[in-house]
Amino acid sequence: MFTENILSQSGSHNVVDQRGCFNVVEFTKDYSVTHDTATSKYFASQMNLRKRQVVAALNGNAVTIQAGAMQMMIGQVNAATNVKGAGDFMKKLTGGKVTGESAIKPVYTGFGLLVMEPTYKYILFENVEDWNGGMVIDDGLFLACDSSVEIGVIARSNISSAVLGNEGLFNSILKGSGIAVLESRVPAEELFVVDLQNDVLKIDGNMAIAWSASLEFTVERTTKTLVGSAASGEGLVNVYRGTGRVLVSPVG
Repeated sequence: MFTENILSQSGSHNVVDQRGCFNVVEFTKDYSVTHDTATSKYFASQMNLRKRQVVAALNGNAVTIQAGAMQMMIGQVNAATNVKGAGDFMKKLTGGKVTGESAIKPVYTGFGLLVMEPTYKYILFENVEDWNGGMVIDDGLFLACDSSVEIGVIARSNISSAVLGNEGLFNSILKGSGIAVLESRVPAEELFVVDLQNDVLKIDGNMAIAWSASLEFTVERTTKTLVGSAASGEGLVNVYRGTGRVLVSPVG
């Protein structure tokens, strides 16, 4: 038995969002400031740049989080790895090296609260089922997910998208069902959500932070000729073609 005030509204923090077992605790006022930092912290808060923590309320379910993201476990909460054997370990280790993400992500189960490290980034909740064929995400975006979500690695279908698109040869992909918790430097309100139905999206630069695995990603010239591309001043664009969803950041 335990009591806590983490998920209760107080003068400094309150729960501002919730999906499934995941809660976002936002510190509306940061009292842990000094005379030297008070002014900058105040104006940062006015621009919605606030400290946030994700808290998973476990009731016999399991969640997977980014390695090193745990701050506290309250109650009967147990930790394990997502490794199922030597072969699986090598597979995850290889996947971690090619994506730049941590290979081993701990799994927490039981009854209680799992409190994650504070962040000044914005927290996004995504239902993985809403993404055709899985959700491909940028490096550094993953924070946590229901353990029913499968975390894997997907390779580019062609070299042009990797070499010319500044996206790398591999990305992490989330598949299955459940909630994914992502850390973004752009709030959900500012992200553009584009749903394609047998259509095409062209972006000047690597502004997409997530897209459906069902989409074909290539890098193409803005016009049919090199001369035309040079004259237009745009050059190459990242192209997402087919049926699926793309999350686009207004800033690169």
